[in-house]
Amino acid sequence: MPTFLCGAVPARDNPLCDNRLVPLSSTCLCLLLKTGGDGTREVLLGRKKTGFGTGKIVALGGHVEPGESAAEAAAREVKEESGIRVTQGSLVFAAHVTFRFPAHPSWDMEVAIFAAADWAGEAAESEEISPAWFPVAALPFDQMWDDAPHWLPRVLAGERLRATFSYADDNQTVAAATIAPLTNGADEAAR
Repeated sequence: MPTFLCGAVPARDNPLCDNRLVPLSSTCLCLLLKTGGDGTREVLLGRKKTGFGTGKIVALGGHVEPGESAAEAAAREVKEESGIRVTQGSLVFAAHVTFRFPAHPSWDMEVAIFAAADWAGEAAESEEISPAWFPVAALPFDQMWDDAPHWLPRVLAGERLRATFSYADDNQTVAAATIAPLTNGADEAAR
């Protein structure tokens, strides 16, 4: 992976390029849940076909547009990416996760994560995502971002959390992580 430069100095070593000074992109994810015919709990994920994370299996979601709440964005993104309709009122705020990419600060983001068991429609492939239902007990972590095993099972088990993941220079491997319980009232900011 190439080293990204800001001036003549690697970005991580130049205070003018310190990613702590770059506004974080505001994004959202939505974990749709259902019980399969055999009683197995499942979550809707999808293979990313374009853009950030192409080829990886990810949760549905995307950028929060100006003037839009994270919950509004989550409902909109689920519809755009899978055709499934979920109302803002059906979304349960589950986590706030910050992702840091010191070697590529423009990828840094804050993510509001929601879960929903009340939704309508059938998942359909879009230009961006090829959705599929996965058993919660058998998630495809080997095809997901490196952070997923640290937080996704906990959120799917009903835990509410706040986490920060900092990626290594390869932008693929988690170098450091902090995970803590989410304090009461933290979900109000996401709505």
